[in-house]
Amino acid sequence: MTRLARAVLVTTICLLALVAACTDDVSTAAADVDVVQPVYDFTPTGDDPITPLPTHVVLDARKVALGESLFRDPILSPEGDVACVTCHELGRGGCDGRRTSDLPGHAPWLVNTPTIFNVAYNFKFHWGGAFTDLDHQLTAPVTSPRALATTYDDIVKRLSASAEYRAAFQDVFSDGVTAANFRDVMVTYERSLITPNARFDQYLRGDKQALTDEERAGYELFKSHGCISCHQGVNIGGNMFQRFGALRDYFVERGRVTEGDLGRYNVTKREEDRHVFRVPSLRNVAVTAPYFHDGAVKTLEEAVQIMSEYQLGRPVTDDQLRLLVAFLKTLTGEYQGKVLL
Repeated sequence: MTRLARAVLVTTICLLALVAACTDDVSTAAADVDVVQPVYDFTPTGDDPITPLPTHVVLDARKVALGESLFRDPILSPEGDVACVTCHELGRGGCDGRRTSDLPGHAPWLVNTPTIFNVAYNFKFHWGGAFTDLDHQLTAPVTSPRALATTYDDIVKRLSASAEYRAAFQDVFSDGVTAANFRDVMVTYERSLITPNARFDQYLRGDKQALTDEERAGYELFKSHGCISCHQGVNIGGNMFQRFGALRDYFVERGRVTEGDLGRYNVTKREEDRHVFRVPSLRNVAVTAPYFHDGAVKTLEEAVQIMSEYQLGRPVTDDQLRLLVAFLKTLTGEYQGKVLL
């Protein structure tokens, strides 16, 4: 197969995946993002396959502040030893830097912890796309024995026993501490976790000096090489499903297939969904190692090489790898005005 034929095949596969994903869930995804009310400081033209993140979003500041306090507070766990930030460290790109989370006294996760940053711009949640909105997704970490290992009722009891939280909820909600109000503030806070103003976003907003010549060449290669087929939109991914090993069987070559490797199959039990995963966002990818659903890859360079071979059907040269990684490093944004590590 010629290089052109491979490129056409890859693009077709990814576009078909995008169409299938959008026809399945586009209304839910659009509703999720619209609630965030993005505020742009420029006019998006639609000429580029990637859209910059909004510089800020309009949310209820009281809910955001209360959600942030709860996100950091181990009061949510029965033993007072686990908080949301335990696995989603905001100083580590919104993840935990581990291959898979393995909290003391808890069963280990089967897959790598994805970043919490920019989560509102994903069309589904978790690697297998088990959830279509943030409200329902919250149930997984709340109830899972691998995470908080609790219930909404128990969380309400613990928060109601705290004079500080009783007053905080009463300030925001007339009915005070309830499970619905707890979910509301947590989801509102998650929607606030955007990382705008990456140098690439600055470039898209019109500052052509925001990128070096090498980084601009890396972006052009990112598009021409085929990476853009699955990584585009405001989150540079997160908006479709794709098989890991579209053009070369990753799992047959690697062996040792685990339950975590089954991806969306664990959700649907459909054979065609075996090894299919939600395409991850590439935002802040330079600071969210290790990579892939199993956290098996430690470096961005290795991740790019594997993706090129198994998803696009060809390796990249050393020069191409250097350019692609240079571009990917421009996707690191700012959280509350500070550039992520």
